[in-house]
Amino acid sequence: MKIKLSICLMLFALIVSAQENTTEKNKEESKFQFRAVSEVGFISVLSHKIQLGESGTYFDYVDNGGQDVLFPTVRFSLEMDWNDRNTIILLYQPLKIETQAVLKEDLVANGTTFPALTSIKSLYNFPFYRISYLRVLTKNNDKFNFALGGSLQIRNATISFESTDGTRYTDNRGVGPVPALKIRSRLNLNERFYTELEADGMYAPISVLNGSDNETVGAILDASLRMGAYVNKSTNLFFNLRYLGGGAEGSDNEEKWPGDGYVKNWLHFFNVSAGFVLHL
Repeated sequence: MKIKLSICLMLFALIVSAQENTTEKNKEESKFQFRAVSEVGFISVLSHKIQLGESGTYFDYVDNGGQDVLFPTVRFSLEMDWNDRNTIILLYQPLKIETQAVLKEDLVANGTTFPALTSIKSLYNFPFYRISYLRVLTKNNDKFNFALGGSLQIRNATISFESTDGTRYTDNRGVGPVPALKIRSRLNLNERFYTELEADGMYAPISVLNGSDNETVGAILDASLRMGAYVNKSTNLFFNLRYLGGGAEGSDNEEKWPGDGYVKNWLHFFNVSAGFVLHL
Protein backbone atom coordinates (compact mmCIF):
# COMPACT_ATOMS: atom_id res chain seq x y z
CA MET A 1 0.00 0.00 0.00
CA LYS A 2 2.78 2.39 0.88
CA ILE A 3 4.45 1.74 -2.48
CA LYS A 4 1.16 2.26 -4.38
CA LEU A 5 0.47 5.45 -2.40
CA SER A 6 3.96 6.74 -3.16
CA ILE A 7 3.50 5.99 -6.86
CA CYS A 8 0.12 7.80 -6.90
CA LEU A 9 1.61 10.81 -5.15
CA MET A 10 4.47 10.90 -7.62
CA LEU A 11 2.06 10.72 -10.59
CA PHE A 12 -0.09 13.47 -9.08
CA ALA A 13 2.96 15.65 -8.57
CA LEU A 14 4.06 15.07 -12.17
CA ILE A 15 0.59 15.93 -13.50
CA VAL A 16 0.41 19.13 -11.43
CA SER A 17 3.92 20.08 -12.53
CA ALA A 18 3.04 19.45 -16.18
CA GLN A 19 -0.12 21.55 -15.89
CA GLU A 20 1.81 24.39 -14.26
CA ASN A 21 4.44 24.26 -17.02
CA THR A 22 1.73 24.29 -19.70
CA THR A 23 -0.01 27.24 -18.04
CA GLU A 24 3.25 29.15 -17.77
CA LYS A 25 4.00 28.37 -21.42
CA ASN A 26 0.59 29.61 -22.51
CA LYS A 27 1.09 32.78 -20.48
CA GLU A 28 4.48 33.28 -22.09
CA GLU A 29 3.06 32.72 -25.56
CA SER A 30 0.17 35.07 -24.90
CA LYS A 31 2.61 37.93 -24.31
CA PHE A 32 3.38 38.01 -28.04
CA GLN A 33 1.06 38.73 -30.94
CA PHE A 34 2.04 38.84 -34.60
CA ARG A 35 0.45 40.56 -37.60
CA ALA A 36 1.12 40.70 -41.33
CA VAL A 37 -0.08 43.85 -43.12
CA SER A 38 -0.32 44.35 -46.87
CA GLU A 39 -1.81 47.08 -49.04
CA VAL A 40 -1.99 47.92 -52.73
CA GLY A 41 -3.00 51.13 -54.47
CA PHE A 42 -1.72 54.04 -56.53
CA ILE A 43 0.46 57.13 -56.09
CA SER A 44 -0.36 60.56 -57.47
CA VAL A 45 2.64 62.90 -57.68
CA LEU A 46 1.48 66.28 -56.39
CA SER A 47 4.90 67.89 -56.78
CA HIS A 48 8.40 66.54 -57.42
CA LYS A 49 11.48 68.60 -58.27
CA ILE A 50 15.16 67.74 -58.34
CA GLN A 51 18.49 69.44 -59.01
CA LEU A 52 21.75 67.53 -59.53
CA GLY A 53 24.73 69.87 -59.33
CA GLU A 54 24.92 73.50 -58.22
CA SER A 55 24.74 74.68 -61.84
CA GLY A 56 22.06 72.13 -62.70
CA THR A 57 18.42 72.62 -63.67
CA TYR A 58 15.80 72.51 -60.93
CA PHE A 59 13.86 69.88 -62.88
CA ASP A 60 10.09 69.48 -62.50
CA TYR A 61 9.21 65.80 -62.90
CA VAL A 62 5.47 66.51 -63.15
CA ASP A 63 5.65 69.30 -65.72
CA ASN A 64 8.62 68.06 -67.74
CA GLY A 65 9.41 64.46 -66.77
CA GLY A 66 6.27 62.39 -67.27
CA GLN A 67 5.18 62.05 -63.62
CA ASP A 68 1.74 63.54 -64.37
CA VAL A 69 -0.05 60.16 -64.27
CA LEU A 70 -0.83 57.59 -61.55
CA PHE A 71 1.69 54.93 -60.51
CA PRO A 72 0.99 51.57 -58.80
CA THR A 73 2.33 50.94 -55.32
CA VAL A 74 2.39 48.17 -52.72
CA ARG A 75 3.44 48.07 -49.07
CA PHE A 76 4.24 45.19 -46.69
CA SER A 77 4.94 45.04 -42.97
CA LEU A 78 5.29 42.55 -40.12
CA GLU A 79 4.36 43.62 -36.58
CA MET A 80 4.99 42.07 -33.18
CA ASP A 81 3.27 43.12 -29.94
CA TRP A 82 4.40 42.05 -26.51
CA ASN A 83 2.87 42.74 -23.11
CA ASP A 84 0.06 44.62 -24.91
CA ARG A 85 2.03 47.89 -24.85
CA ASN A 86 5.12 47.41 -27.04
CA THR A 87 5.26 46.99 -30.82
CA ILE A 88 8.08 46.29 -33.26
CA ILE A 89 7.35 46.95 -36.97
CA LEU A 90 9.37 45.86 -39.99
CA LEU A 91 8.28 47.70 -43.15
CA TYR A 92 9.16 47.36 -46.82
CA GLN A 93 7.73 49.57 -49.56
CA PRO A 94 9.15 49.55 -53.08
CA LEU A 95 8.97 52.99 -54.68
CA LYS A 96 10.13 52.87 -58.28
CA ILE A 97 8.90 55.42 -60.83
CA GLU A 98 10.12 55.07 -64.41
CA THR A 99 8.97 57.54 -67.07
CA GLN A 100 9.80 58.62 -70.60
CA ALA A 101 9.11 62.13 -71.89
CA VAL A 102 10.15 64.72 -74.48
CA LEU A 103 11.87 67.64 -72.76
CA LYS A 104 10.19 71.03 -73.05
CA GLU A 105 13.46 72.78 -72.14
CA ASP A 106 17.11 71.92 -71.56
CA LEU A 107 17.92 69.70 -68.60
CA VAL A 108 21.37 70.02 -67.00
CA ALA A 109 22.19 67.33 -64.44
CA ASN A 110 25.66 66.67 -62.98
CA GLY A 111 27.14 68.78 -65.78
CA THR A 112 25.47 66.74 -68.53
CA THR A 113 23.08 68.62 -70.83
CA PHE A 114 19.99 66.97 -72.25
CA PRO A 115 18.69 69.35 -74.98
CA ALA A 116 15.09 70.48 -75.27
CA LEU A 117 12.83 68.51 -77.63
CA THR A 118 14.83 65.31 -77.08
CA SER A 119 13.41 62.23 -75.37
CA ILE A 120 14.73 61.00 -72.03
CA LYS A 121 14.11 58.10 -69.67
CA SER A 122 13.89 59.00 -65.97
CA LEU A 123 14.29 56.64 -63.03
CA TYR A 124 13.40 57.54 -59.45
CA ASN A 125 13.97 54.48 -57.27
CA PHE A 126 13.62 55.07 -53.51
CA PRO A 127 12.41 51.93 -51.68
CA PHE A 128 11.69 52.05 -47.94
CA TYR A 129 13.34 49.69 -45.45
CA ARG A 130 12.16 50.72 -42.00
CA ILE A 131 12.18 49.34 -38.45
CA SER A 132 10.01 51.03 -35.81
CA TYR A 133 9.28 50.76 -32.11
CA LEU A 134 6.07 51.98 -30.44
CA ARG A 135 5.04 52.20 -26.78
CA VAL A 136 1.34 52.49 -25.96
CA LEU A 137 0.77 55.39 -23.54
CA THR A 138 -2.95 54.78 -22.88
CA LYS A 139 -3.51 51.91 -20.44
CA ASN A 140 -6.63 49.74 -20.15
CA ASN A 141 -8.59 51.61 -22.79
CA ASP A 142 -10.42 49.36 -25.25
CA LYS A 143 -11.89 52.27 -27.24
CA PHE A 144 -8.85 54.46 -27.86
CA ASN A 145 -5.09 54.01 -27.71
CA PHE A 146 -2.12 56.24 -28.48
CA ALA A 147 1.45 55.05 -29.03
CA LEU A 148 4.70 56.99 -29.36
CA GLY A 149 8.09 55.79 -30.56
CA GLY A 150 10.74 56.04 -33.24
CA SER A 151 11.79 54.65 -36.61
CA LEU A 152 15.03 54.02 -38.45
CA GLN A 153 14.74 54.06 -42.22
CA ILE A 154 17.43 53.11 -44.71
CA ARG A 155 17.81 55.59 -47.55
CA ASN A 156 18.55 53.55 -50.67
CA ALA A 157 18.21 55.93 -53.61
CA THR A 158 18.97 55.58 -57.31
CA ILE A 159 18.10 58.57 -59.52
CA SER A 160 19.03 58.65 -63.21
CA PHE A 161 18.42 60.41 -66.52
CA GLU A 162 19.19 58.78 -69.87
CA SER A 163 18.60 59.96 -73.42
CA THR A 164 16.60 57.43 -75.42
CA ASP A 165 19.29 57.29 -78.11
CA GLY A 166 21.81 56.21 -75.45
CA THR A 167 24.25 59.07 -75.98
CA ARG A 168 23.79 60.81 -72.60
CA TYR A 169 23.44 59.41 -69.09
CA THR A 170 23.90 60.53 -65.50
CA ASP A 171 22.83 59.25 -62.12
CA ASN A 172 22.95 59.85 -58.39
CA ARG A 173 23.05 57.08 -55.77
CA GLY A 174 23.12 56.97 -52.00
CA VAL A 175 22.60 54.74 -48.96
CA GLY A 176 22.26 55.97 -45.40
CA PRO A 177 20.24 55.92 -42.16
CA VAL A 178 17.26 58.23 -41.62
CA PRO A 179 15.87 58.36 -38.04
CA ALA A 180 12.34 59.63 -37.40
CA LEU A 181 9.74 60.03 -34.69
CA LYS A 182 6.64 57.84 -34.93
CA ILE A 183 3.08 58.02 -33.58
CA ARG A 184 0.06 55.76 -33.97
CA SER A 185 -3.45 56.09 -32.57
CA ARG A 186 -6.59 54.02 -33.00
CA LEU A 187 -10.23 54.80 -32.23
CA ASN A 188 -12.73 51.93 -32.16
CA LEU A 189 -15.96 53.45 -33.49
CA ASN A 190 -17.95 50.32 -32.56
CA GLU A 191 -17.43 46.56 -32.45
CA ARG A 192 -17.02 46.39 -36.24
CA PHE A 193 -15.29 49.59 -37.44
CA TYR A 194 -12.21 51.59 -36.41
CA THR A 195 -10.12 54.50 -37.62
CA GLU A 196 -6.35 54.80 -37.30
CA LEU A 197 -3.82 57.61 -37.67
CA GLU A 198 -0.12 56.86 -38.15
CA ALA A 199 2.85 59.10 -38.95
CA ASP A 200 6.65 58.96 -39.21
CA GLY A 201 8.40 62.31 -39.45
CA MET A 202 11.76 64.07 -39.18
CA TYR A 203 13.36 67.37 -40.19
CA ALA A 204 17.00 67.98 -39.30
CA PRO A 205 20.48 68.77 -40.62
CA ILE A 206 22.24 65.53 -41.59
CA SER A 207 25.36 66.62 -39.71
CA VAL A 208 23.37 66.65 -36.46
CA LEU A 209 22.18 63.09 -37.10
CA ASN A 210 25.43 61.42 -38.09
CA GLY A 211 28.12 63.73 -36.69
CA SER A 212 29.66 64.51 -40.10
CA ASP A 213 30.49 67.85 -41.71
CA ASN A 214 27.81 67.22 -44.33
CA GLU A 215 25.52 70.25 -44.26
CA THR A 216 22.67 68.56 -46.11
CA VAL A 217 19.20 69.19 -44.66
CA GLY A 218 16.80 66.24 -44.82
CA ALA A 219 13.13 65.69 -44.07
CA ILE A 220 10.49 62.99 -44.27
CA LEU A 221 6.79 62.76 -43.46
CA ASP A 222 4.87 59.52 -44.02
CA ALA A 223 1.35 60.06 -42.63
CA SER A 224 -1.77 57.98 -43.16
CA LEU A 225 -5.43 58.00 -42.21
CA ARG A 226 -7.08 54.58 -42.25
CA MET A 227 -10.66 53.36 -41.99
CA GLY A 228 -10.84 49.67 -41.10
CA ALA A 229 -13.25 46.87 -40.32
CA TYR A 230 -12.84 43.82 -38.07
CA VAL A 231 -13.95 40.99 -40.38
CA ASN A 232 -13.23 38.21 -37.86
CA LYS A 233 -10.73 37.42 -35.10
CA SER A 234 -7.91 36.90 -37.57
CA THR A 235 -8.58 39.46 -40.34
CA ASN A 236 -9.09 43.21 -40.73
CA LEU A 237 -9.78 45.04 -43.99
CA PHE A 238 -9.00 48.73 -44.49
CA PHE A 239 -9.05 51.71 -46.87
CA ASN A 240 -6.08 54.07 -46.57
CA LEU A 241 -5.18 57.65 -47.53
CA ARG A 242 -1.48 58.52 -47.25
CA TYR A 243 0.69 61.60 -47.69
CA LEU A 244 4.36 60.95 -48.41
CA GLY A 245 6.68 63.93 -48.56
CA GLY A 246 10.21 65.04 -47.90
CA GLY A 247 13.61 65.18 -49.51
CA ALA A 248 17.06 66.67 -49.00
CA GLU A 249 19.15 69.65 -50.00
CA GLY A 250 22.89 70.16 -49.77
CA SER A 251 26.30 68.82 -50.80
CA ASP A 252 27.73 65.39 -50.15
CA ASN A 253 31.41 65.99 -49.46
CA GLU A 254 32.36 62.32 -49.82
CA GLU A 255 30.64 61.41 -53.10
CA LYS A 256 31.06 64.15 -55.74
CA TRP A 257 31.47 62.16 -58.95
CA PRO A 258 30.02 62.53 -61.58
CA GLY A 259 28.89 66.01 -60.49
CA ASP A 260 29.90 68.35 -57.68
CA GLY A 261 27.94 66.47 -55.00
CA TYR A 262 25.09 68.96 -54.71
CA VAL A 263 21.55 67.56 -54.62
CA LYS A 264 18.21 69.30 -54.13
CA ASN A 265 15.28 66.89 -54.11
CA TRP A 266 11.79 67.61 -52.73
CA LEU A 267 8.63 65.61 -53.32
CA HIS A 268 4.96 65.49 -52.31
CA PHE A 269 3.06 62.27 -53.07
CA PHE A 270 -0.54 61.25 -52.35
CA ASN A 271 -1.33 57.56 -52.01
CA VAL A 272 -4.73 55.79 -52.07
CA SER A 273 -4.75 52.10 -51.15
CA ALA A 274 -6.71 49.19 -49.71
CA GLY A 275 -5.37 46.25 -47.75
CA PHE A 276 -5.71 43.72 -44.98
CA VAL A 277 -4.27 42.84 -41.58
CA LEU A 278 -3.77 39.14 -40.86
CA HIS A 279 -3.38 38.18 -37.20
CA LEU A 280 -0.95 35.26 -37.06
